Amino acid sequence: MSISTADRLAIHELLALHGHLSDIGAFERFGEVFTDDAVYDLTAYGAGVVTGRDALRDMALQLGDANPLGHHVSNIIVSPATADTVETLAKGLAVNADGTTGSVTYEDTVVRTAAGWRISHRRVVPRRKPLTP
Repeated sequence: MSISTADRLAIHELLALHGHLSDIGAFERFGEVFTDDAVYDLTAYGAGVVTGRDALRDMALQLGDANPLGHHVSNIIVSPATADTVETLAKGLAVNADGTTGSVTYEDTVVRTAAGWRISHRRVVPRRKPLTP
């Protein structure tokens, strides 16, 4: 299965847009990134699973200043599953107000909708220690 170069570019921009919207607090624009019924899995952080774009927005608003100052997304891999669904892996780096940083892997299911590509499922996996051979 393959997708067009234009679709790949749109998916890369979609993943980047989440960080930009989060960093400026434009959570009301999450409709540009997530499906209405998006599942956001924060189990690895002890926060469980947030279901629905509005619930995700509400959680971000509730965090307030505890949100990272900067979300940086890189190393994006797009693996088509069907003509309208892809699985993506991306690395995330968060910069916090106290100067600490955190590294995660985003495991996403991205679907083609009438409005364009949107994330329908995201699992956030923190990287807490280096590999030890």
